[in-house]
Amino acid sequence: MAVERAGDRRLMAEAPFRWPVVLRNDALVLRPYVRADEAAYNEIRTHNQAWLKPWDATTPPEAGRFWYTFADMVRNQQNLAKEGRALPWTLTWDEGWPSRPSLRTRPIGQVGVNGITWGSSRSATIGYWIDQRWAGRGLVTLGVAMAADFCFGQLRLHRLEIDILPENGPSHAVVAKLGFKPDGIRRSMLHINGTWRDHDAFVMTADEAPASLVVELKRRGKFPSSGGVAAEPTG
Repeated sequence: MAVERAGDRRLMAEAPFRWPVVLRNDALVLRPYVRADEAAYNEIRTHNQAWLKPWDATTPPEAGRFWYTFADMVRNQQNLAKEGRALPWTLTWDEGWPSRPSLRTRPIGQVGVNGITWGSSRSATIGYWIDQRWAGRGLVTLGVAMAADFCFGQLRLHRLEIDILPENGPSHAVVAKLGFKPDGIRRSMLHINGTWRDHDAFVMTADEAPASLVVELKRRGKFPSSGGVAAEPTG
């Protein structure tokens, strides 16, 4: 017998989206992970172990040890998204674009909207990473812009926050290009690479955001892309 919590019903009723949601800007696609992505995900994480280790969240000793499979991750993400608590996208590339666009796109990283809070707050945080082989092309910046446009334009969220380790220069470049403003330090915020770390916080509110971050990036020539972001039907 399934048990439904009253809080979940309220979240699901208030969340103005129905998961899954897929966003596309030309060949760059934000879509949910599926079980078939496991081999590609494992290959990316293995290849990028040294690249991502300084920034990866880790489990503190007091949390105990547990096994978390790819299937567990997908299942947990789907549940959070269906409850209106998160938008857990994998950042992907459509190798068939433009002649043969497809939803079976290649994972190259991740852009996630987490901790969505409705009611009086209407806020969320955004996190991201990318395969080193695809870094330096402006794709993370575009992916975060796509996610932010959806959050501000479709979900009517008021506040988005991105938290970054002080020494993570590439991530600081992303928020600078997008126009997120410094908002102080989040002390001992996350357990990263084996220790509790402070993060620099950057914030954008709906009042400060342009009509479209994607269009604004294109106008300022910050990435080699064209076209707007569209939500695709997923059946």
